[in-house]
Amino acid sequence: MAASSNHFQRLRNLADEKELTLRKDCVTMIEKTYRPVIKMRLSSLLARVRYRVIQGTTDREVKSVTNDTKAVQKDDVYICIEGYEQDGHRFAWEASERGAAAVVVSKMVVCPEDVTVIQVADPRCVMAEMSAASFGYPAEKLDIIGVTGTKGKTTTAWMIREILRKAGRRPGLIGTIETDTGLRRFPSIHTTPESCDLQRFLKEMTDAGCDTAVMEVSSQALKLQRTSGIFFKYGVFTNLGRDHIGPGEHADMEEYLQCKHLLFLQCETGVGNADDPAWEEVTDRCGCRKVTFGMKEGADYRAIGSKSSVRGGRPGMCFILEGRSGEIFLPLPGQFNVQNALAASAALLDYGIPMETVASAMRELYVPGRMEQIPSPEGCSIFLDYAHNAMSLSEALGTLRKYAPGRLVVVFGCGGGRSKERRYEMGETAGRLADHTIITSDNPRWENPEDIIADIVSGIRRTKGDYTVIQDRRQAVRYALKTRHYGDIILIAGKGHETYQEICGIRYPMDDRELISRCMAEDPLSL
Repeated sequence: MAASSNHFQRLRNLADEKELTLRKDCVTMIEKTYRPVIKMRLSSLLARVRYRVIQGTTDREVKSVTNDTKAVQKDDVYICIEGYEQDGHRFAWEASERGAAAVVVSKMVVCPEDVTVIQVADPRCVMAEMSAASFGYPAEKLDIIGVTGTKGKTTTAWMIREILRKAGRRPGLIGTIETDTGLRRFPSIHTTPESCDLQRFLKEMTDAGCDTAVMEVSSQALKLQRTSGIFFKYGVFTNLGRDHIGPGEHADMEEYLQCKHLLFLQCETGVGNADDPAWEEVTDRCGCRKVTFGMKEGADYRAIGSKSSVRGGRPGMCFILEGRSGEIFLPLPGQFNVQNALAASAALLDYGIPMETVASAMRELYVPGRMEQIPSPEGCSIFLDYAHNAMSLSEALGTLRKYAPGRLVVVFGCGGGRSKERRYEMGETAGRLADHTIITSDNPRWENPEDIIADIVSGIRRTKGDYTVIQDRRQAVRYALKTRHYGDIILIAGKGHETYQEICGIRYPMDDRELISRCMAEDPLSL
């Protein structure tokens, strides 16, 4: 244990040394490659903002809008944001020295005399409005579909994007797995990016000729007003569960629900899960038109005859939409994926996409890291899933149990900087539902992975579940494969689409798919 702890401390020290260099290099690369040259009058960027000039003039030329001092360049506007750990007002002078022409604040700061200082009530909201203005309000040129909910955002958004493509539309995508602007595709850092980046991506979409944008809208993004000022053609609600409650996220369920509610105050049509009791409350006192989906009677788009099915070697689900001809086959197992498919189908059928197009796109669907089946040795099935809370893990294990002639084995860890309760719950869930659990490391971030694993173990000990602890994720995956039995299903959970492991602020390359492939290549006979 001591050796492992010392190793973790060395990584922390390394991160401290490299952090500033890495951040600077990353920002420089992104800005040099993608930063457009914008020249506007500051007064134009403030056209939809209530403000007071504390110092200087708004009749001056400015370029980009940012809240990151490391990204500030000459003639930029720097927005002082009060975050969870840092207050941007502390860096107003530094931003000025880097060339900022204007600084937007909510409280008094000291800046050089040649810098314009603008005071506003809510800098986050103002950053969204100014960013939109700087790019010519790109959201107004797109039909935007926003998806929110505790679970299913990524799968639902991906489904919507694929159906739109099948229908001949040109959609962009902003979500957990990737951002696709039509000009470029790249892995996402946040589910919903900061407003200045979000508006940039929407502008790229309009430049690329996109006509629609599909966006995962996290409760955190709504809380931090990253989508402020954006009008959504459709807002889609998947479900509400007890997650994201804790330090740095949401204070309680009431706040969490109210943040989801915000999306439906800024959309034309709300599409929601009628089976979820939170749907009515999430859309209470909203002026949007409401469309529902679900399994129960009364939903506008209702699935009937839902059942498990295997087609072309791919396990999945098939169902019929009540009142419509033709069956939908979805090559993703689990009743929860039927709900995701219903959410996507309801939104796009209401939008005017033909039923046959929806069904055709669903048959061909593939979502990275979402109940993704990996090529595996004979007699063994391997799935990757992003399940990183107890609810998602329970559904994934419950679904795969139906297909497992042998044991059901799960490999997972928990992320650092998240609620300890989540770890206890995931450990207990695995202990109840899996035949064997291999507890390992996920993204420890700034926490000691041993401490995270200890919390998971505390949860699994509430059950009689069989488990093994292997902190190194590579070794954990290798152990799962080498100790398999004929007929086993192995679920590798928690990271899904991710291709890195975050330790002490640095993302090291790690892809569960590559780990599996490497294990099979190293010693195929033992597998």
